[in-house]
Amino acid sequence: MPVIKILPHAQLCPAGDEFQAEPGVSVCEALLENGIEIEHACEMSCACTTCHVVVKRGFDSLGEIDEIEEDLLDKAWGLTPTSRLSCQAIVSDEDLTIELPKYTINHARENH
Repeated sequence: MPVIKILPHAQLCPAGDEFQAEPGVSVCEALLENGIEIEHACEMSCACTTCHVVVKRGFDSLGEIDEIEEDLLDKAWGLTPTSRLSCQAIVSDEDLTIELPKYTINHARENH
């Protein structure tokens, strides 16, 4: 199983983390299943950018970005060439290193 390494994030994962993920799940699902409470205001329906992540390693293993995700990413805070919506990025068999952006477009964090 691939390993997902999360770089330290002051609120969500201060020490960073590393865990195995089942291929075929979204990065967002893997984060939530492992106790990292990433925002996902649209309930993972690809309708917002609150689950935006920056893929530092393994970007090409996540498959193609479709037009809807690409358009939404244009609105994400801290967009980079390796940004993805974690609800749309599906884990394959390659290890990933993920950075959680400091901010989202939400003014207040929603409780899920």
